[in-house]
Amino acid sequence: MIDAKETERLFAEYRRTGDISVRNKLVENHVYIAEILAKKFAGRGVEYDDLLQVAYEALISGVEKFNPDLGVQFTTYVIPTITGMIKNYFRDYSRSVRLPRRIYTLAVKVRAEVNEYFKEHGEKPTVKQLSQKLGASEELIIEALEYRAPVSLDTTVKSEDGEGRLYDVIPDLNNSFERFEDSESLKTEIRKLDPTEQKVVKLRFVEGKSQSEVGKILGVSQMFVSRAERKIVEKLKDALL
Repeated sequence: MIDAKETERLFAEYRRTGDISVRNKLVENHVYIAEILAKKFAGRGVEYDDLLQVAYEALISGVEKFNPDLGVQFTTYVIPTITGMIKNYFRDYSRSVRLPRRIYTLAVKVRAEVNEYFKEHGEKPTVKQLSQKLGASEELIIEALEYRAPVSLDTTVKSEDGEGRLYDVIPDLNNSFERFEDSESLKTEIRKLDPTEQKVVKLRFVEGKSQSEVGKILGVSQMFVSRAERKIVEKLKDALL
């Protein structure tokens, strides 16, 4: 494991160069945090592998965004970040979704391949790489990547205080997620999106339609919708956060 002084040096180098290999070293050095937090939330209605994938993604994002000049330790910064993403995961997938068995089966294979690839290379494989490896179309890979086993926040779980709801045992960090959702600024930024992006937001996040349904309505591919959605989310995050 890299010591504190070397970690500080690597973060400074990554901020200066953006070198992916440096980022990967930092991720590998702190991967134990993701594993500990994933285990902490396991056994509450979601598979450990699902939680681990979310934690890995949060760790990578945390390394990429961390600013050592803020004067806080990386662990102090990243633990709430990973915990928050796991909490949001429970929120986002709390509704039951019925999927074709082929998508569920593919999602299991994709999850396993992503985890193996990350362990070996320190980063996630591309959609194209997964498509070639698993022999499935890129659109199916995208759909499988978006699937995560749903769980209700009303699920009964056991804690030190007895039984309660899953929602009650997930720590509420600082209500930042709720403030983001309720912010009037969000509505303002959505109005700045181009007409197609606004339609995607309405169909996906207001009407709750799937990417395939949105694609059919707009006359575009599911992959186009997926890319547009990621672009929209990044725009809103940059504007609001």
